[in-house]
Amino acid sequence: MEKAHFIGILAMAAIVVASNILVQFLYGQWLTWGAFTYPLAFLVTDVMNRVYGRVAARRVVLAGFAVGIVCSFIGTQIVGEFGPLVTLRIAMGSGLAFLTAQLLDIAIFNRLREGTWWRAPMVSSIIGSSVDTALFFTIAFSASLTFLEPANDVSWSGEILPLLGMGPEAPLWVSLAVADWMVKLVLALIALVPFRIIVGSLTARAT
Repeated sequence: MEKAHFIGILAMAAIVVASNILVQFLYGQWLTWGAFTYPLAFLVTDVMNRVYGRVAARRVVLAGFAVGIVCSFIGTQIVGEFGPLVTLRIAMGSGLAFLTAQLLDIAIFNRLREGTWWRAPMVSSIIGSSVDTALFFTIAFSASLTFLEPANDVSWSGEILPLLGMGPEAPLWVSLAVADWMVKLVLALIALVPFRIIVGSLTARAT
């Protein structure tokens, strides 16, 4: 394994671990601190894809997925005030959303990689982030999927409230999902700056 690939794996692992820890702490009413670190996973994937190719990117994603599984298992063993910090539905949603979204990101990036430098990372990250948000929150909190873990009471997430406190009425988990999605979209755009800088630096070293 090349040193650069190993660094990519370490970066992805650090993001996954940090996000799993920070998701336990609220930022405002609709977000957790993890919402600001997790989108960086797409930056790591896209940098690896651009500089080293899709095989290296997939290797980094699979490593991140493995770390996520370990974090979820540890979370299921830690009991908080309202039960385990990580429920089965959250673990399932997190793992499936991460793997699906990241692999989709790689596939879209590859289709667009010959175009303008910013198009591939921007489009792949936005679509990947949207899929990630939809899968995670639906699997983890939607009332229609209670059969996945009948013993887990997620009725709190189904409370009907104005969307983000000011829009049409919707289940609470939808507001959480929309807030999370909006942060990911903003960070996908901001990440274009470090993407350009990092890719330029790594490419220069390779030549």
